[in-house]
Amino acid sequence: MNLPNKLTIGRIVTAIVILIMLMIPWDSLGITFPTFMVAGKIPVNLKYIIAGILFILAALTDFLDGHIARSRNLVTDFGKVMDAIADKVLVNGLLIILAYDGFISVAIPVIIITRDIFVDSFKMASGKKGKVVAASFTGKAKTMCMMIGIALTCVYNLPFELIGINVGYALIVIATILSVISACEYYYNTKDTFKAK
Repeated sequence: MNLPNKLTIGRIVTAIVILIMLMIPWDSLGITFPTFMVAGKIPVNLKYIIAGILFILAALTDFLDGHIARSRNLVTDFGKVMDAIADKVLVNGLLIILAYDGFISVAIPVIIITRDIFVDSFKMASGKKGKVVAASFTGKAKTMCMMIGIALTCVYNLPFELIGINVGYALIVIATILSVISACEYYYNTKDTFKAK
């Protein structure tokens, strides 16, 4: 297994650790994560700070594995599949938990997951016809906004929360809008695939 694939597997493991840590009812087990007051007014739970740090590390591997694979000509079919799975587990899983815990609107993970289903369907259909659609600028911008937005949300939007501007949530909303736009782009670029012959 080459280095990019190892990084991808590491990202999947990290994502699972994050999700398990946030889903376990620690209070029922008699374990309480400490909560700190930042600037005397912002309650910050250590559990989400840890999740945010792990998420940032995982997001960095997302950039690294792709960069290394392309620069060293180490792109593999296994890597492509596992990279997509890693992204879905990390981002969509965390979006669901953030919505459940009241950090973001539940509409966001619903839109993102529905969008992913459509886009993956477009990719599979075009792939069967031998047409490969490269990621668009909109899709890349969506990914960047989503990664930064989730990271900020996990760390309670600090330091921006100190001045009352919810940058993390704004970036997630922007990413959601961009995800819909990029899905339309994917459809436009692959629509010929769906024409009956």
